[in-house]
Amino acid sequence: MDCGFDLSANLHYLCIMHKTLLILTGTLCILAGCRGNRSGESGQTDGFDQPIYSPRYASGFEILGAPGRASSLIVVRNSWQGADSISSSLFISRDGELPPDGFQGAVIHDEARRIAVMSSSHIALLHAIGESDRVVGASGVKYLSTPVDRKSIVDIGYEGNINYEALIGADPDLVLLYGIYGASPAEPKIRELGIPYIYIGDYLEESPLGKAEWIVPLAEIAGRRQKGIDTFSPIPERYNTLRDSVTRASLPVPSVMLNTPYADSWFMPPTNSYMARLITDAGAEYIYKDNDTGSSLPIDMETAYILTSRADFWINIGSPETLSQLRAACPKFADTRPVTSGQVYNNTLRSNSAGGNDFYESAIVNPDLILRDLIKIFHPDLINDGFVYYKRLL
Repeated sequence: MDCGFDLSANLHYLCIMHKTLLILTGTLCILAGCRGNRSGESGQTDGFDQPIYSPRYASGFEILGAPGRASSLIVVRNSWQGADSISSSLFISRDGELPPDGFQGAVIHDEARRIAVMSSSHIALLHAIGESDRVVGASGVKYLSTPVDRKSIVDIGYEGNINYEALIGADPDLVLLYGIYGASPAEPKIRELGIPYIYIGDYLEESPLGKAEWIVPLAEIAGRRQKGIDTFSPIPERYNTLRDSVTRASLPVPSVMLNTPYADSWFMPPTNSYMARLITDAGAEYIYKDNDTGSSLPIDMETAYILTSRADFWINIGSPETLSQLRAACPKFADTRPVTSGQVYNNTLRSNSAGGNDFYESAIVNPDLILRDLIKIFHPDLINDGFVYYKRLL
């Protein structure tokens, strides 16, 4: 049963959302400005163990320094699901300083002025600090929603089908990768080419604020640390103010169903996931309680039908843009409560003509706007503003 779930689009969003590099071994290489890559092993951080920035909400990174050193070290933890505790690291050398002895991560000098990205969320993070013009290569350029000069960005293809000639032509100082269940398939070739890279694990964060906090390491990469801190700082206040307003209102808690099926599987996120937390903070209840793992799991169609029938709302429903399209695609779900009551919403309000969806770009750095949309859905009397990312299916 295919109920209108567009697999290619969803894979695109994930893929538009994925350096382990050669070891630098001498001072001459540093002074000459050569590029350093590392293999898949963890980078050594001896001597660089003083926190420069310790995230409050994110769990996937930290920025370290050393006494008397101008350089910094970005350590990324859990770059993909099931990754080692430290799976990617980047040494940002300043004033000609060398990385720690035995360091096996990527090395760049001062900042990355030319950046290639594998995920559109990386562009959104850079755009939040006003540095998206550093992007010279990206996956799926035509799908981008962020206001950038597309003519200045080379489309480098997708993780499993990278155009390496285009990547080389873009001449990036750094490539931002991501992994799903393992290292990016592009990593070995990028390492071979000697282009520095680091994994950016924003999509793995369970906290909506944790995702947004990746603004800070991207700012560090761009040499704009304080700008990143200043940009992120007001986001938790705005988010928590909205969340607390729902708590104070003491309103009924509606139940919420997520997603649509592909073939005979309906994937449901865990109870501690990004969307589940947003739903909870918006004063509702994620209806599926049987997944307490760290990743989405499939349920059968019978279970999906029962859950949808019991739910008050149904959101994030894939490609259908109207209730009639949803009924046509999923006829067996036409009599479920959200469909008959008209309480079906999709996160596609800011989709572009090519099929890109800004929910997978700017929403990453605007968790308060997503939360506001969800509160407006579940408790419309609390929000007077219009929707930003969601729309009701009619």
